[in-house]
Amino acid sequence: MTGFQNEVKSKVSGFGAPIFITNSSDESILEASPILRNREVEKKVLSVGNIKHIQPVAYKAVLLQSDGKENVQQEIQGCVFKGVDTLFDWHFFYKHKLEGRIPNFKTEEGKNEILISQRIAKDLNFQIGERVRAFFVKNNPVKRYFRVVGIYSTGLEDFDKRFIIGNIEPIQKLNEWGIQSNITINDSLLNDALLVEAEVSGGNGNYRFDWGEGYSNYKGFNILPQKDTTIRLIVSDYYSRIDGKNENNTLADTSYLKISLETNSDYILLNEDGFIKKQILDDKGQVYSIPTSSGKLIISSVFGKGSYSNYISGYEVSMNEWGLIEETLMDLKRKVEFLPFENNQILKVSSVMDSQSDIFVWLSFLDVNVFIILTLMLLIGVINIGSALLVLILVRTNFIGLMKSMGATDWSIRKVFLLQGVFLVGRGMLWGNAIGLSICFIQSQFQIFTLNPEVYYLSSVPIELSFINFLLLNLSTLVICSLALVVPSYIITKINPSKSIKFN
Repeated sequence: MTGFQNEVKSKVSGFGAPIFITNSSDESILEASPILRNREVEKKVLSVGNIKHIQPVAYKAVLLQSDGKENVQQEIQGCVFKGVDTLFDWHFFYKHKLEGRIPNFKTEEGKNEILISQRIAKDLNFQIGERVRAFFVKNNPVKRYFRVVGIYSTGLEDFDKRFIIGNIEPIQKLNEWGIQSNITINDSLLNDALLVEAEVSGGNGNYRFDWGEGYSNYKGFNILPQKDTTIRLIVSDYYSRIDGKNENNTLADTSYLKISLETNSDYILLNEDGFIKKQILDDKGQVYSIPTSSGKLIISSVFGKGSYSNYISGYEVSMNEWGLIEETLMDLKRKVEFLPFENNQILKVSSVMDSQSDIFVWLSFLDVNVFIILTLMLLIGVINIGSALLVLILVRTNFIGLMKSMGATDWSIRKVFLLQGVFLVGRGMLWGNAIGLSICFIQSQFQIFTLNPEVYYLSSVPIELSFINFLLLNLSTLVICSLALVVPSYIITKINPSKSIKFN
């Protein structure tokens, strides 16, 4: 039972962590509102005793689509994409990895690598190295491609069929937690001048623009440059105050537009449809030229880096000792919970026992089962050893009478039989331990006793041997059974020497 409980706890917390830090308004990290990644919070968490590691994560629902291969039906399966970065602790997935390798996010190509479960790979017929289509639900569904580099299996069916692990950046972008900005030139002229406009995504959709003179609601302006010009744009969002004071606004993003003149121009040339002529000069479309009456303008657009990388679903916190989770949880709550941090955000600390309460309530019921089983086994043992001692006394009635006639006291005779009873208990315990430990060893090596993973979350019965538990169990058995011999040995005091001694 101990092995079973600890194995289930280890696997459930391995997919996430024993402790989570999220937005105070959220119940689950899987559907959490974004929080700012905060170095101050990370330092406070790591300063708490028993804390092993802290890592940022981001989650988003995703639909995976299989390829329509010959004799294989095309399937779609809903999953949860868990985004992680280079700080992620892969120990759990190294332990349960079956094929391939762990994703490497340190390279640009590696940012599209994912780790999936054997269950998902089987259901959708995915192979190592295969390019996978993933659809993310937004106002307009977004399709992304990822490459499968590893397959894992934990035996927790409910979790294996749900989670894929990949890089955090795509999730941060798709969730539009931060703000992404860019400055563009409209295809039409305004009053014979270029119309400069801001393209913005993310945030709450209510944007404010700083073109160099403070925030305003103006999304753009018109300009006819007479010299080389660099335009800077800072974009953020707001709720009711344009200055954003005392509001929990999204971090701003900054972008640039550079306009270079080959010669001074009187007017900008248009095509036959009345739109500006643009000639793309690079692969990304960020540099292009616009012809004028006496030359051309070179436009260079420098996209904003985006503030999305500053936002996460929350932190996962792992511990050194699972048994100290309650104390560690309380220490963390005192350190970070409901205290105002950067941008006025309020955080909440919760544990996996809250998010997976059904599983942990079920595991706690197993302790009751263990108590009942041990009580019944001890009761049976007490009855058996008591019966054995009564049989020994009855077949030695003549001996008892003879000893009493020679002056032996009741207690001295009872001690003889009590020692014999303890000897029987000890011999039975030796055989029981030998058989029990042998079965444990065979099970730990060969897993001959299997379980239905859909019911028990494990595919075989786990074994965890603790010397302290082993010692306490044996000592308790020996002491309780030995004390139980005292009552049946009391019958010796009732034996009359004159009636018990027989002559041939």
